[in-house]
Amino acid sequence: MADEAERFTAIYDACRPQVWAYAVSRAGRQIADEVVSETFAIAWRRWDDVPEPPLPWLLGVARNVLRDGRRAEVRRESFAAELRSWGVPAEGDVAEAVTERLAVLRAMAAIPEDDREILILVAWHGLAPREAARVVGCTPTALRVRLHRARRRLTRAMEDTPAPGVAPPPVVRSRVPLTGEESR
Repeated sequence: MADEAERFTAIYDACRPQVWAYAVSRAGRQIADEVVSETFAIAWRRWDDVPEPPLPWLLGVARNVLRDGRRAEVRRESFAAELRSWGVPAEGDVAEAVTERLAVLRAMAAIPEDDREILILVAWHGLAPREAARVVGCTPTALRVRLHRARRRLTRAMEDTPAPGVAPPPVVRSRVPLTGEESR
């Protein structure tokens, strides 16, 4: 183990500047340190795969790390664009739309996970019941029944969940003292 640590340190000391320069040339200084760290972490985890000479292999790993980082960035940008597309419609009050969304989110959080999954598959992802049934591993008929029940639970949760920023109605307690039979 000590020999492996010494060899790794020697490779790190010898190859780090080239890996860093490669990362800078591809992605800039801000990202280069992260790429170098991830590259050498991968090299340590896959120590038996590191060939002699190690530099070409390390540069290939750095290239993959950069590519994976770009893919993640594209996914984040795509997700952000999708969220922006859900913006408030041109007509209507922004506060109403936000309040309605918060109420739906709270109601969704109040129903069981299986119900949320079915509702999201059908309403958000636009799957037909037959397609959603394949996803959750049941028959289309069973999915329709589960979807009906999930919709009912969501409706009840919407009715039971107070609107955001609205205090629940106060509990009214009688101030009339109970007497005789009523107190038992």
